[in-house]
Amino acid sequence: MPSMSVLTGVPLSPSVGRPYLTGHAGPSGATGATGPARSARPGPIRPARPGREVNAAALSNLADRNHDPREPAMIDVTDATFETDVLDKSVELPVVVDLWAPWCGPCKTLGPIIEQVIDDTDGQVLLAKVNVDDNPAVAQAFQVQGIPAVYALKDRKVVDGFVGAQGPAEVAEFVQRLLPTKEQTEVERLVELGDEASLQQALELEPDNEDAIVTLAELWVADDKADDALALLARIPETPETRRVAALARTGFLLEIDEIVAKLDGLLDQVKDDDAARQEFVDLLELLGPDDPRTADYRKQLTRRLF
Repeated sequence: MPSMSVLTGVPLSPSVGRPYLTGHAGPSGATGATGPARSARPGPIRPARPGREVNAAALSNLADRNHDPREPAMIDVTDATFETDVLDKSVELPVVVDLWAPWCGPCKTLGPIIEQVIDDTDGQVLLAKVNVDDNPAVAQAFQVQGIPAVYALKDRKVVDGFVGAQGPAEVAEFVQRLLPTKEQTEVERLVELGDEASLQQALELEPDNEDAIVTLAELWVADDKADDALALLARIPETPETRRVAALARTGFLLEIDEIVAKLDGLLDQVKDDDAARQEFVDLLELLGPDDPRTADYRKQLTRRLF
């Protein structure tokens, strides 16, 4: 049985240059990992030997398609659509990238197997097929040296992968690792319900679930339980959402923008020497929001007052 090469947590870089494969000359005569420069053109990709490991490098800047359960679980991806069809989509659900070529015998063996296994997930996993002959930039991004090469992505990162043809049992095991557990599915259901009791049940199953914590904290702020909300938010790392809800907890609901602006103007002369005023000023900026053009101006004024 061919061994799997597992690749965990490899982030995709924000950009790639001109496509070239490892071991062949890159732009301006740059060489790959296996020898001196010979040509700026990628050499042929050979069918993979069982167990041969491929390193995934990154990729971005390569053209929104929302995955709907009614749509096919398989799409053809190009250099131009990789960004939206694979990287962006991997934030919503696992995406399996199958790198293949029409002349590759093992690819013809693996293709129907992986297509069937992913189709059986009923839309929980998306299969992205990439013809490496027609899309060299994607092949270069994964530093492909042998095909078929298969990579699983979640949240724009490679989380698993293998090279070479695999049997149905091995492919099914590979895809199964990408699916949520029953516990994770139940947590998602409870968070979607959104009431206090359901959110607390979700946190019993997954104490650090960010969506459950932020939603419950916001409910508590609305219910005049600001201290409880702040203690709950302290359980997870700070994010823009936690800062927003914490600001609500400390300042109360200010529904009118004019009221926020008036308070900011009134606090400017106090921020340098009054810690409480400075904290309230920062909280009010969170409520005003980054999209309001006044936010940047108030931040500049705060900086001038402090320094």
